[in-house]
Amino acid sequence: MRYQYPLKMSFKIVAVAPQIYVRDAQGTDLFYVKQKLLKLKEDIGVFSDSSKSRQLFTIKADRIIDFSAKYHFTSSTDNRPLGAVKREGMKSLWRASYQISNPAEQPLHTIREGNPWAKVGDGCMSSLPMLGLLSGYFFHPSYIVYQTGTETPLMKLEKQPAFFEGVFKIEALAPNLSDEDETRFLLSFIMMILLERQRG
Repeated sequence: MRYQYPLKMSFKIVAVAPQIYVRDAQGTDLFYVKQKLLKLKEDIGVFSDSSKSRQLFTIKADRIIDFSAKYHFTSSTDNRPLGAVKREGMKSLWRASYQISNPAEQPLHTIREGNPWAKVGDGCMSSLPMLGLLSGYFFHPSYIVYQTGTETPLMKLEKQPAFFEGVFKIEALAPNLSDEDETRFLLSFIMMILLERQRG
């Protein structure tokens, strides 16, 4: 693995255009994403920091805004495909579920939401005046990457207490993740958070 865990993913709740930062355990910027508004077909640049001087990856949807769109990851340095993530349709209406594929389009991993009631409570409370500021201190939705067909947890994303921003902790649960899997999981988490924020 190339990064120092736990990682921190954060975004401003009241920002007009969603911006996501991913930093390592030392506070060093790893990824920065600013989603463009009013895009019918997602085409997202992932940069090394907020200066946007060095693009690392792109995330592109395979179709115009659609519940079942697949989001492909590509390395910006050599235009190499890295895999993709796709929401698992009807399964995701209650409990968020995403399928992660390798560059050969083989679905090898799954992201599953831990307790869907935590997200429901967090979403309901955050929409209430004043009380919404405290929602992050009561509800902590979590999402875990599993190897498909097993209950082996590989990486976890969990919401943390915070005011005026969404903060998530990312933990590597498997000590021997390959660099390729690690990158795919992190890009999948970024895309998932953008989609889940739109969904509430």
